[in-house]
Amino acid sequence: MMDSQPDNTALAYLAALSACSDDAMIGFDQDDVIAHWNEAATRLLGLTAEQAIGLSIWHLVPDAARDQHLLWLDQLHRGQRLLHVETTLAHQDGGILPAVVTMTPVRNEAGKIIGTVWIARSSLKTEGGTLHGHLLQSVLETVPHGLIVIDDHGLVQFFSPAAERMFGFAAEEVVGQNVRMLMPEPYAQAHDAHLARYKETGEKRIIGIGRVLVGQRRDGAPFPIELQVGEVAVAGLRMFTGFTRDLTEPHRRDRRMAELQSELLHVARLNELGQMVSVLAHEVNQPLTAISNYIAGLKRMVSAPGQERLQQAVSGMDEQAERARMIVRNLRDFLRKDIRTWSMVNIGTLVQETSALALTGTGRLVQLALTLPPEADQVFGDRVQLQQLLLNLMRNAVEAMETQSPPHRLMVETMRQEDRVFVTVTDNGPGLPDSVRQKLFQPFVTTKEDGLGIGLSICRTIAETHGGDLVLLEPPGGGVAFRFSVPAGG
Repeated sequence: MMDSQPDNTALAYLAALSACSDDAMIGFDQDDVIAHWNEAATRLLGLTAEQAIGLSIWHLVPDAARDQHLLWLDQLHRGQRLLHVETTLAHQDGGILPAVVTMTPVRNEAGKIIGTVWIARSSLKTEGGTLHGHLLQSVLETVPHGLIVIDDHGLVQFFSPAAERMFGFAAEEVVGQNVRMLMPEPYAQAHDAHLARYKETGEKRIIGIGRVLVGQRRDGAPFPIELQVGEVAVAGLRMFTGFTRDLTEPHRRDRRMAELQSELLHVARLNELGQMVSVLAHEVNQPLTAISNYIAGLKRMVSAPGQERLQQAVSGMDEQAERARMIVRNLRDFLRKDIRTWSMVNIGTLVQETSALALTGTGRLVQLALTLPPEADQVFGDRVQLQQLLLNLMRNAVEAMETQSPPHRLMVETMRQEDRVFVTVTDNGPGLPDSVRQKLFQPFVTTKEDGLGIGLSICRTIAETHGGDLVLLEPPGGGVAFRFSVPAGG
C-alpha cells in the first residue's frame, strides 16, 4: 500500500474531488492492486468499490490489450506520465469498453513511486453523451445473427446470445479462446495461417465478402454457415467482427425444393403421357369397334359350306381385333387412378410449397396472396396429383400475366363447404379470348406457341378423379380464375 499519507485536509479535498468527478478515478498500489475506486468508476465498469478494491489491475484489462498495458506499466513504474491514451477496459458484464485514460505515477515525500492513478472515461460518444459499456452490450445482444468478435491473435472477445444458440456454447466458454474451436478440420488448422498472412500482407481475401463455410457445434456436428467478416479499430486495437448465419434450414429447404421439382417434373411427364395415351386409346377403340362389326358381317357372308379357308382367315382377323381391344382396355385400366393411394393432405401446406415452385424465377414481379383458413386445411386425396393440378394452374397464371405490365397478382383461396374443400386460383392477367373458352379443357387446345394443349385437360381429369370438377370463373376485376374441389378430411 502507499507508504506515505497526505494530511487530513488534503485527504478530504481528494475524497471530495473523487466523489464529485464525472470521470472514473482508480488508484493502484505499488503491486498494481486496486486501492481506490470512486462512484464514476462504478458507473463506467459496473463494479462497486467493495467489489473492486483488492482486485489486480488485470481484472480491468481485456486479453487483447494486455501487451499494451504491460508497456504502459513499465513506463509508469519508471516515472512517466501517460496522457489520454486510447485503450479498452473490461466491464463487469463481460463486455469490452473503449476508453480514454490518463495514467499518472504517485510518489511519496521522498520521491519514491508508491502507486499509480487512472482517470478514465468512455471513448464512445453519441449525441446524448457517453454510451456506457453495458448499453453497448445490450445493443449487441439484439443482433439477430451470430456475432463473434476476435482480436488479431484470433482470441474471442465477444460472443453474442445468437451465437450461443447457434453453436451451443455459453459465452464464458468461448471468450478468451481461439475462434478455431468453432471450426471443424481442416478449417481450424488453416485459420491461424490465414490470420497471420493477412496481418503480414494486408491482403483482404475475405474481409467484406460474404462466403459459405462450415462451423462446428458444441457436440462436434458440422453445419453450414454464411460468414461476413469485418475489421474495426477499437482504441487503437485491431479487432475482427464475424456475422454468422446458420444455413442448415435454408439448405434443407433448397434440397427439398429440388426434390419436389424433380418429382413434379417426372409426374408431369407421366400425366401428359397418360393423357395422350388415353386420347389415343379412345380414338383407336372406335375403328376397332367398326372392324369388329365388319368381321361379324363377313362371318355371316362366308358361313356357307366350302368356305372353310375363308372362314379360318376371318376368324383369325376377329381374334386379332379382339386382341387389340384387350390391349387398349388393359392400357386404360393401367392409367385409371386407384383411390387406395389416397391419404390425408394438408392443402394449406401444399399450396404454400407449390406457390414457391410456381414463382421460382419470377423475382418480386408477382404479388402472392394466400387465404388459407384452418378449417379448410385437411383434404383426402392423392398429394402428388393435387400438387400437379395446383402447379399447372399457378404456372399458367404466371405465364399469362407476363404478357402485361405489373402489378401482377396471384391469389389462392381455400374454402370448406360441408364435405368438400374448394380451391380457387385467380390472376389479374389479360383473361381468355372467347374462341378459347368453349374448348379450353379439350386435349391439344392451347394458347401457347410451344404448348401441347393437354395441361388443363390433365387438371380436369385430376379434379374429376377426386369427385369434383375444374371450372372457369370470371373475376369481377378481370383476369382468370379456376376452381376445383376435393373431399374434405376430418
